[in-house]
Amino acid sequence: MTQLHELDATAQAAALRAREVSSVELVRHHLDRIAAHDGTLGAFVTVTADQALMRAAEADERIAGGAAPPYAGVPTAFKDLTFTKDTRTSMGSAAMRDFVPPVNAYVVDLVEQAGFISLGKTNAPEFGLSSYTDNDLVGPARTPWDTTRNAGGSSGGAAAAVAAGLVPLAPGSDGGGSIRIPASACGIFGFKPSRGRVSAGPLGSDWSGLAGDGPLTRTVRDAAALLDAMAHPEPGDVRPLPEPPVPYATWVGREPRRLRIARWSRTHLEGISPSGESIAAWEQASLVLESLGHDVVDVDNPFPQELEPQFNVIWSSGIASAPIPAEADAALRPNTRYWRDRGRRATAVDLSRAMQFLELTTRQVITDLQPYDAFLTPTLAMPPQPVEWFNESGDPAEDHHRELQFTPYTALYNMSGQPAASLPLHWTAEGLPVGVMLAGLPGEDGPLFSLCAQVEAAAPWRDRRPPGFA
Repeated sequence: MTQLHELDATAQAAALRAREVSSVELVRHHLDRIAAHDGTLGAFVTVTADQALMRAAEADERIAGGAAPPYAGVPTAFKDLTFTKDTRTSMGSAAMRDFVPPVNAYVVDLVEQAGFISLGKTNAPEFGLSSYTDNDLVGPARTPWDTTRNAGGSSGGAAAAVAAGLVPLAPGSDGGGSIRIPASACGIFGFKPSRGRVSAGPLGSDWSGLAGDGPLTRTVRDAAALLDAMAHPEPGDVRPLPEPPVPYATWVGREPRRLRIARWSRTHLEGISPSGESIAAWEQASLVLESLGHDVVDVDNPFPQELEPQFNVIWSSGIASAPIPAEADAALRPNTRYWRDRGRRATAVDLSRAMQFLELTTRQVITDLQPYDAFLTPTLAMPPQPVEWFNESGDPAEDHHRELQFTPYTALYNMSGQPAASLPLHWTAEGLPVGVMLAGLPGEDGPLFSLCAQVEAAAPWRDRRPPGFA
């Protein structure tokens, strides 16, 4: 018999509409799973059980009245970097442990308007700065495939929760790979939309053009549905893309034409190479794409190494300008102080040059990539790593170097603004998930969904679940 948490969000919504289950039952089932498993996983910072059950009862009334939104009563959870009114949002930082935002992020309002019910706030590293999830509030988020290993970051709690069936899907955010990295480490699907697809308002800022929100799910159709809820431009957005003319859920049902897909596995960073498992996943994905009739073409990595130091100027300037009270300095983690101090050393001229370099360089890259429809690389250069691996040296500079060894691919698409997805197509002999990344041209989120859905149908993964979390 299928358990409720084995259903994806689309199937859960259908069961609710058919009155096969109530939202109160569905929410309580997932809250029970959080209580049973989160002590092992570290997926949540805050659980809002009473609020969720109250909203579930309201959803049941709306469903009975026939006037409910499409995902009324389906559980989800918001990342602890995403502002949620009247709910603690600590930004993964002990310095912010009691912060309660005065308003919701627009993305929270949009997801809740679609009917989803939040069960709480998912774990994230301090201010989302790292590609692994650990903090001084609840500790690390762990992949359910091997709980000695980190879930990846910065949306690690969200990915772990989805992979373990604590929620069917969850929004994440991605400024350098923070959706795709944990999707790979947790064996689920993660989609970073094109720049400007999802609003950062009303109080958030995408001044650098690097970050955006997107879905973490077990199925491509759920990711499309969640992005359909999120992808609406709001007043004052700096880089808004227009309302999608065709829902992404419709794109999932469309068979893509024969595509020309460029692939590369060499990183743009000297001295950093992908592991054998990352190459095996990439080769496996290439065979699947070719079996579907697509032309897969080997090309050189089009992104130059010079992007890395310029990206670091922008990344560090962001945390250096964050309004963190001086008295909170002692509560910050060494990694946060490392990036803040780097940002403080950068001048306004340094920042301006870095932003112009990224814009001009990635514009040329995208121009050169016009003959192709999609792009295939590994998601990560390594399988999920032990919890202590990233910062065991105690040296934040070594921490940063290990992050580059782990994830040399994902941030490139934040710089270029392209949509990109991590697909869980490969597992090691030890049972660790290793994702592959498919990307599209800027603004081509819909065609990328079609391709991902086609790959999912040819090499399905939805029923593969981590042992111990069935």
